[in-house]
Formats: sequence, structure tokens, C-alpha cells
Amino acid sequence: MKLTTIHPAPGEVSLSTRLVKLIEAFATPRITVVGDLIADEFIYGRLDRVSREAPVLILQYDSTEVTPGGAGNAAHNVAALGGRADLVGLVGNDEMGRRLRASFPRRVVRRRLVRSPGYRTPTKTRILAGGIHSARQQVVRIDRASVDITRTLRDAVRDQAMAAAAESDAVVISDYGSGLITPALVAAVKRALPRRGRRAAAPVLLDSRYALLRYRGLSIAAPNESEVEQLLGVTIGDDGRALERAGRQILAQTRMQAILITRGSRGMALFEPDRPTQHIPIYGSDEVADVTGAGDTVIATMAMAMSVGASCAEAALLANYAGGLVVMKRGTATIDASELLQAVTTDLAP
Repeated sequence: MKLTTIHPAPGEVSLSTRLVKLIEAFATPRITVVGDLIADEFIYGRLDRVSREAPVLILQYDSTEVTPGGAGNAAHNVAALGGRADLVGLVGNDEMGRRLRASFPRRVVRRRLVRSPGYRTPTKTRILAGGIHSARQQVVRIDRASVDITRTLRDAVRDQAMAAAAESDAVVISDYGSGLITPALVAAVKRALPRRGRRAAAPVLLDSRYALLRYRGLSIAAPNESEVEQLLGVTIGDDGRALERAGRQILAQTRMQAILITRGSRGMALFEPDRPTQHIPIYGSDEVADVTGAGDTVIATMAMAMSVGASCAEAALLANYAGGLVVMKRGTATIDASELLQAVTTDLAP
């Protein structure tokens, strides 16, 4: 299938100039991020020997790092790009919750986090091992989820989300499947958005791991290809027609302004009503270091771009650059506006 790129209309400024101006405006947006907060814990060790007790590796412990995951990582990416992120979600009063709150940079506003002593902060613990002269590789991941989300906690999150949305330039919904995020909550957030006439003035962007088809009428959603395959029970791979059918089906069912399917080494595909599908080739090398949290980078970059006036196509292009940069970093990483600007100007240089 032939790849197409996005070009400005005749008489408009060049694509490079337009994208640069959007990035330069990234210091102004205020983005509300609502969703499932996860603590990403990384335990680093050096490979020592094989245990005598069982056929397993013994690691000599080096260090532990806790970084924001889930909605927290989306907010962290907004802040890294220069925006202000008003973060709304649940966090426990446990040790991991305290470490998670302390891990956020200054531009992530935490005053709307709902804290509960009976809630255990969801944690993904990754154990990484490596030698002195070798890169650290993930050996095992341990997930600790929290299932005790009461109606009282959901209502508290909804109220905080509505208050934050009323002052926002864009809203990111980050749904990792805990049950906290529901269509009813998203509908309440939409009602609270500032208005421009009869229409909401701020875009609402959705990143839903398992329940995309439950949501209707948002600005854009950005599922990855494997999530689309699971949702629709199809296989896409290299089949361009299967990709086209899947994208158009999700667009029709959700009635969104756009659907962006991220495809790993195959790039991205943007679907909009009554417009040809835009196929965006991958930026950078397909030899990635770590895909952890790349979806959060994509949705955060799109929110920043759309909040300062980018079209869905322009936002998708910037998200493609951001995603290509972040997967070259290890762990739950972010990029900043200067890195994004450098990528755009270098790639689109005459």
C-alpha cells in the first residue's frame, strides 16, 4: 500500500513552518489529564550467576526508580513538552502512592488527585538485569492492581475532573481498564468544558486500552493496532484493506472526529470522516529501545498540539515524531519541546 503524507493547501505556509509554530506555542496550554494512575517501579540489578536452588538468575541489586505510569505518564509528557497538566485520578496513601506523587515535575498540578487510605496504588514492577558492558533487559514484570474503587471515590474523581475541565484547553482521558473511567464520567467532563457558542472550545482525546467502542463523539482516539485487532476480532498485519475497514468501522461506531491507529514499525494511520486515510511512515529507526509508555507520549503530544490550534492531521504528525523519539529511550520516558522541534526541522529541512 502506498504511503501518503500530509501537505499544506496551496497558498498556505510550509508544513515545517506550521509545525514549528505549533511547537513554539506549547508553553501556553493547560491540559486536564483524567484517568488511571499507575506507579512504574524499575528495579535494576547486575547479573551475577545462576541459582543453585532453581534454574533462575541471581541479580545483585543496584537501585530502584519510581516513575509515573498510565495517566500519570501522560501528564508527565504534557509537562515535559512545556504545558501545565492538571492531573485527576486516584492514588493511595500507601508508600507507593507517596513515591508516585513525589515523582511528578512541578508543571504537573496534583491538587485534584483523590487520595484514599483504603486504596492501594496500582504498581507495575519491572526487574531489569544487565552486565557491566551490556544493556539492561527486562527479566520479569509484577503487576499489583487495586480493585476497591467505590462509588464514593468515582464520584469524587468525577467532581474534580469537571472542575479541572472547566479551565482547560484540552482534556486527555487515560483509561487503563481499572473501572474508574466510564462513559458517564466522560460525558460529565464534556458538559463541564468551556463553550464557544454551542460547541465545546476544548478537544477531548481518548486513550482507552480495552473499551474504546463504549465512547462516542470525542475529538480523537489513538488505539494501537493490536488493540484494534482485539476490539474487532480481526488481523491486520500487512493487509492494507483490513486496516482501512477497521479504521473506518471504529470511526463510524464511535462518531469521533478522527481515529489514529498507531502501528509500531509501520507508522500511523489517521482516519477522518469524508477524507482519505493519511498513512504516516515511522519517524526514526525501527530498532527501538523500549516501547513502555509510548502511547502516553502520543496522546499527550496530540493534546498539546490540538490545544494550540493544530488540525487532527498536524497533531498526528507531531505525535509521530514524539513517538519515534521516545521509543529510543529506556523506561517510562518523556521528550521535551526542544527535542520535538529538532526532529521536525531536521526531518523537513529543504
